[in-house]
Amino acid sequence: MSESRIPTPATGPIGGEAAAGPLIEFLFRLGQAHLACGEAVAQVEQLLRRVAAAYGIRRTRVIVFPTALLITLEDGASERVTVAEGPAEPLRMDQMAAVYALGELAERAAVTPRDGLERLGEILRQPARFGAAGVIGGNVVLTLGLALLFAPTLADLAAAAALGAVVGALKLANRDRPVLAVPMPVVAAFAVSALVFLALRHGLPVDPLHVLIPPLITFLPGAMLTLAMVELAYGDMVSGSSRLITGFVQLVLLAFGLAAGAALVGVGSAELLRPAGAIAGVPWVPWLGVLVFGLGMYLHFSAPPNSLLWIWLVLLVAFAAQRLGTGVFGAELSGFFGMLVATPLGYVIQRRCHGPPAMVTFLPSFWLVVPGALGLASVTRMLSERAAGIEGLATVVFVLVSVALGTLVGASLYEWLSERLAALRPRIERVTASTRGRRER
Repeated sequence: MSESRIPTPATGPIGGEAAAGPLIEFLFRLGQAHLACGEAVAQVEQLLRRVAAAYGIRRTRVIVFPTALLITLEDGASERVTVAEGPAEPLRMDQMAAVYALGELAERAAVTPRDGLERLGEILRQPARFGAAGVIGGNVVLTLGLALLFAPTLADLAAAAALGAVVGALKLANRDRPVLAVPMPVVAAFAVSALVFLALRHGLPVDPLHVLIPPLITFLPGAMLTLAMVELAYGDMVSGSSRLITGFVQLVLLAFGLAAGAALVGVGSAELLRPAGAIAGVPWVPWLGVLVFGLGMYLHFSAPPNSLLWIWLVLLVAFAAQRLGTGVFGAELSGFFGMLVATPLGYVIQRRCHGPPAMVTFLPSFWLVVPGALGLASVTRMLSERAAGIEGLATVVFVLVSVALGTLVGASLYEWLSERLAALRPRIERVTASTRGRRER
């Protein structure tokens, strides 16, 4: 696929009634695109204010929600107000990288609003880098990778791969149909559940929970629930609460689809909790699973070129930190340590190593620490054992808080280190210059 055209640099600030119209449209469409990347509303608000200031707008009021944006621009002579809806559907990783690159240009006023709008249109229209094969094959690969983390049997791996292909085909058939996006997780969970328990009826030796969760991992709202906790910590009560409720509703719908598929085959809801057999795990298999999972994410979500190694690096570091946290503090707190290192590492890769945007590299980590997977198992238990389900959901909330706290602390740690390094840079340069001068003498 050929690369989309980057608009030529513009002159700096703009002004006037004629220029305010394209600018305000560019702002709300840029905000929609960043929301579709999964960015927190507070970060989107700050970005839009910086962009407006770069174009010479002195007074800007921006209010962002997950489903709506309100922007007011005052250029001294007039005031323009716009209310826009939120994004229709999330973006792929290659589109995320292009959106963040355009946002960086806009913060420097290095692109005109009209060219920026044209560029946004190109980003939204650009096809996936790996086409239909990437959608289906990538889902199979990431499903296998996640299944390897559960130390499965060969039968579990084969079943997970087949179910990953089924879910990938359903996603491909539903592509470009946003109306069907809401029931798709239920349909996928129903199909996966029915196939798994039908296979069990015919004697296939698979563990239901080990086979049910991996194909549905991309439907699990782990990132959404974690982002909700982050926004609540920022004080964005409306956005955080709405995302939190939406995430839990999506978990319930997934659990409903699983139960409905089991009921169709004639299996009771208690069979969803069929205990796993004792499997002798090989120590390196989970690490292989991380690499396979990262490759699947790269293919399925059409990650930008030269990002696979960065994705692998963040996943491996996050997985190592999570396993270390599990050994010392237990599984409930392990997500804190995983995101504590994944978040700053993602920003270092973006800002210091000129790699892909942080959202591209650490977004897969949200699914790796899998607060959503733990939540799905707990909601599934609620279908048969209410007390166990409520206790499990309380554990999910604790896990979400730990993951969100790790994200917040990791981002704050990166900003603190950046400020300290910026303050020390002049001293380091002076010492370096002095040392070089003495050597020359």
